[in-house]
Amino acid sequence: MLVMGGIVGSGIFINPYVVAQQVHTPALILGAWAVGGVVALLGALVYAELAARRPEVGGQYAYLRDAFHPAVAFVYGWTLLLVTQTGGMAAVAVTFARYFLEITRVPLSDALIAAGALAVLTLINCLGVRAGSNVQSALMLLKIAAIAALVAAGIFLAAPETRQVAAAHDSISSFGAAMTPVLFAYGGWQTTSFVAGEMKNSERDLPRALLIGVCGVIALYVSVSFVCVRVLGPSGLAATHTPASAVMRAAMGEAGARFIALGIAISTLGFLSQGMLTAPRVYFAMADDGLFFRSVAWIDPRTAAPVVAIVLQGAIAIIIAISGRYEQILNYVTSVDFILFGMTGISLIVFRARKPESQGFRAPGHPVTTIAFVVSCFLVVASTVYKYPANSAIGLAILATGVPAYFIWRKK
Repeated sequence: MLVMGGIVGSGIFINPYVVAQQVHTPALILGAWAVGGVVALLGALVYAELAARRPEVGGQYAYLRDAFHPAVAFVYGWTLLLVTQTGGMAAVAVTFARYFLEITRVPLSDALIAAGALAVLTLINCLGVRAGSNVQSALMLLKIAAIAALVAAGIFLAAPETRQVAAAHDSISSFGAAMTPVLFAYGGWQTTSFVAGEMKNSERDLPRALLIGVCGVIALYVSVSFVCVRVLGPSGLAATHTPASAVMRAAMGEAGARFIALGIAISTLGFLSQGMLTAPRVYFAMADDGLFFRSVAWIDPRTAAPVVAIVLQGAIAIIIAISGRYEQILNYVTSVDFILFGMTGISLIVFRARKPESQGFRAPGHPVTTIAFVVSCFLVVASTVYKYPANSAIGLAILATGVPAYFIWRKK
């Protein structure tokens, strides 16, 4: 459950339609979700060994700093604040907004609802109001229940779509573009290594936990994709922006659509709130290295909340949410995120070369599995840039500005 909780977010409730816009046959749609699960498993194995080798604060920031150069780690933190963390928050907020609109039908845009949700949650987190572990566990179970209800209704209550629609031509680049929303939905494998500290024998138990957990997520995601295709058809799926509600509407009418939308909106809002607190640890590490404003890592002594970091994140996420469509946000985030994931995979190869022997968990199949993960990351980046050069260029330009920003900072 811990492994699945680190991966299952909001993407599975909305990204199936983005996949169906890129590839147009049931086999390719389902295949994209299966391939994405394999990449997620390979990534989880890489990050598990990195966590065992270098358990210090900062995670990915520390891996990149120690494997390559502080400049690479700075660029990671720079893009975390300006692209990947904030862009991911914006995407989750838009997911909440679309299902919130399914419930309320208020005459507002999803961007405005998303911005409002981000502003409110930013304020709540600044006040130090956090959901306890029991609440977070309940929200995770709510997500699983929503997926189970969606799959059951799609299989047993809804009639299959029988209309034949001429499929568009699918190419390798189309399949690669479909992997962008798929891997965004699988994002979270980098957190699965945190369960290692709770295991008595991580070298034996962690691979098993990762395999079972990630395979469980694959089963959930492929099942959701299957019922979406079964009930809506590839063309119908591509045409809706709230696939879960569309499936439930076909199965149980308007009441079913609103029921599933309510569950998704609540669980997504909780996921977004908790996610706001994951990045400040990186800002702490950067500040300790003298590479970031120390005020960004400031903790309010009354609430123990990193107020400046939360406000800065929230403000940037709001700007992203109101400045682009959901699909544009995915491309903006993924083109940068997977460069850094690939570089982190290479860092494991560097650490293994420096010190072949190590205590604790070791990624099975290395270097083959690690290289496969790295190549997959860069192929996704190449495909995203090729298919959506304008959206990707924004994120890549921000990443590039991190290099001169680092050297300017070093002179201070």
